[in-house]
Amino acid sequence: MTPAQSPLLCRSLFVFSLLYGGMVVIAGVLGVKQVTLGPLAVEAGIFAFLLLVAMGSAVAELHGRKTADAIVRWGFLPLIVSALLIQIVLALPTDSGMYPPAIDAFPIVVGQGARMMLAGLISYGTSQTLNVLIFSKLKRAEGEGKLVWLRGMIASVVSQIVDTVLFISISFYGERPIMGLMAGQMLTKVVLSIILVPWLITGFVALGRRLDR
Repeated sequence: MTPAQSPLLCRSLFVFSLLYGGMVVIAGVLGVKQVTLGPLAVEAGIFAFLLLVAMGSAVAELHGRKTADAIVRWGFLPLIVSALLIQIVLALPTDSGMYPPAIDAFPIVVGQGARMMLAGLISYGTSQTLNVLIFSKLKRAEGEGKLVWLRGMIASVVSQIVDTVLFISISFYGERPIMGLMAGQMLTKVVLSIILVPWLITGFVALGRRLDR
């Protein structure tokens, strides 16, 4: 394989890596808001996480499981760096001329307790790695390029259930009842995975192949 053909130099991998790192960071910010979708309610960070799931599966389809696993592992870097920067900024003195409502809102929007940060790291790493694993196993069973949308949907449903169990259990166990919260989040994430992921992964795979022509 020549350098020009190396997966590490593919345009699709470059573009997906940039987007992946951005979605890892913004997911935590979006998660502050709870949104309603008809009868369903979910934290808005799910939309960024579904993009992560679809991109991880698309990279596994185009460049193999090892490359997709590497993307997931490197995703910890922007996640940890952004968390450290947030803590530094929160510790710095606030300008007295800052817009008053923003002074109170900023720590609420970006601040997280150590327990929730740990929950986010564990649930991210476990669920995204599991997503790539399931997608790759199904790829081996079904064959290259076959039923990409279905494999992506199945992997997303399972990984999002695991993500919900881990994050809510680690974040809130012992502090509040979690079964109702967990069930509602699971249902919403499963529904969104079924509706959105087939379209997202199909689009990402098509985009990746176009970029690499």
